[in-house]
Amino acid sequence: MKEDFFKYQAQTSPHPLAMEISHAVGSYIYDTNGKKYLDFVAGVSACSLGHRHPRVIKAIQEQLDKYLHVMVYGEYIQQPAVTLTKLLAHHLPPSLEKTYLTNSGTEAIEGSLKLARRVTGRSQIIAANLAYHGNTMGSMSVMGYEERKRAFRPLLPDVSFINFNFEGDLSQITENTTAVLLETIQGGAGFIVPKNNYLQKVRKRCDEVGALLILDEIQPGFGRTGTLFGFQNYNIVPDILVLGKGMGGGLPIGAFTASSEMMDQLQDNPKLGHITTFGGNPVIASAALATLQELTESDVMAEVLEKEKLFRSILVHPLITEIRGIGLMLACITPSEEITNRIIMLCQEKGLILFWLLFESKAVRITPPLTISVEEIKEGCAILLSVLDQINELNK
Repeated sequence: MKEDFFKYQAQTSPHPLAMEISHAVGSYIYDTNGKKYLDFVAGVSACSLGHRHPRVIKAIQEQLDKYLHVMVYGEYIQQPAVTLTKLLAHHLPPSLEKTYLTNSGTEAIEGSLKLARRVTGRSQIIAANLAYHGNTMGSMSVMGYEERKRAFRPLLPDVSFINFNFEGDLSQITENTTAVLLETIQGGAGFIVPKNNYLQKVRKRCDEVGALLILDEIQPGFGRTGTLFGFQNYNIVPDILVLGKGMGGGLPIGAFTASSEMMDQLQDNPKLGHITTFGGNPVIASAALATLQELTESDVMAEVLEKEKLFRSILVHPLITEIRGIGLMLACITPSEEITNRIIMLCQEKGLILFWLLFESKAVRITPPLTISVEEIKEGCAILLSVLDQINELNK
């Protein structure tokens, strides 16, 4: 299987971890050798309720007995998608009423950029340095990391970049700007949270010049920060909200949400302003609906900030210079890229899954399932601290 993996499946990096998976359940992943790994990554923030959550599996199985794909998006009335979008609207501010379901977060970004240009008639898009919004051509155009996109130019024209949390750049948002696209919390940059009412100030500037504010909640959304959506921590409402990752309970999905007035402009002039074959797939929408129901009907989100406190209280070590982030979207910063690499690889050997962030080479990602137990947090942190001690001794 490993040989076939490298021969037939396209790779995304020169040295993938290449763990051969047998099965996964709850907070654990098992390889084909029978080894058990505690998962502190959750599919890179995608498995909000852990692996194979019973409510999600039940919803998938029930839908399998009814129908799978029957028609391209938006033509037939399919109960899972309708119920999901209605429940989203119930938990969002009134201006975020209508949702377009897509296959992934990056497709939702593409759709949101198209919608912004359609609504405003303007062209300039402003994004942030060190931003990550996906890897399709439009999403890559608003990626604030030249090293990752240089090889694929030319990209979308008329895209400008500002520095996240730097108010001095807000004057670059003008009457020519169609939209400002920001991650509510910068992910690839190292889990950078907004400070000093930064997002409120961006919102105010957008209102002054008639630009739209698009917030990318692909990673902080669906309970990861202790609220259903990250922007709810900062007393603002975006014009367009972009969703993904943890939305699907482990299945691929994305979405963008806006007012009916805005979203309806994709219907005509031209017709089919955005179209997707598999968006709103009934099986995936059923999984997403079950995920949203579980998050909003249980104590899962209410416990997130207490779990964050537990992580921060345990993970005190000379090789952890800082813990960034909020809720269960945390990044341990180490003194060097080399130390980070050694931590991740040694922890995997000891049965703990950690991972990297895209642009911050000194960061160790900690984004476990929101359902992780206190005992599992202590178990994983004990492994991490033992590895840190081991590295510290070798460095003396």
